[in-house]
Amino acid sequence: MDAVRQRSRRPIRKTLLQEFFNLPNILTLARIVVIPAVCLMMLEDTLVSAFLATVLYSAAALTDWIDGYLARRSKQITLIGKFLDPLADKLIVLSILLTLLAMKRMDLWIVAVILAREITITGLRAIASSEGLVIDAKPLGKYKTAFQMIALVGLVLHYPYVINFGIYIGEFDFHRMGMVFLYLSLVFSITSAIDYFSGFLRELKRIRASRDEEAEPTADAQEDD
Repeated sequence: MDAVRQRSRRPIRKTLLQEFFNLPNILTLARIVVIPAVCLMMLEDTLVSAFLATVLYSAAALTDWIDGYLARRSKQITLIGKFLDPLADKLIVLSILLTLLAMKRMDLWIVAVILAREITITGLRAIASSEGLVIDAKPLGKYKTAFQMIALVGLVLHYPYVINFGIYIGEFDFHRMGMVFLYLSLVFSITSAIDYFSGFLRELKRIRASRDEEAEPTADAQEDD
């Protein structure tokens, strides 16, 4: 019996190992690995380190699109990838926000709202999965992600830079730009969470009603017997 179990485990382990080291998942892992480097560069708090941290974060954010594209194109969408991709996104966003909080460049309530939203949605997704529900990503969530990404670029860059706009040369405050986009992302964070929650309740009600309808003929048949 034990020999049978060992033989059944080997193919599973081999498959998981192959999934773990395919190109899309390696890119996702790279996104997680660079998080400490980005945060340490931010804590250096110099013009050069802020610029380097921004370049590294931007490259990591770009891999979020690339790994998804490669996974779909090469048909390498895996169970590990489905777990790692959203985890990497949340880790890098929350790590940067907590670093900004430690540097006194971010209000605590903003971090608390974003953290509460992510925990709530993650919990709802786990419940939805256990109930066999599939709730598609909505545009509001995508807008949230886009605004959040632009916001973090501005907030990590932080310092004002003199930029040639063509018509005139002026100083551009990236921190202020980042905060504007962060507030916009907060609006979409809250509205997308409400939209997801309402969609979850609708789907849950629908699937449970469907199960009740399927159970009724069985109960009627037992009564007839």
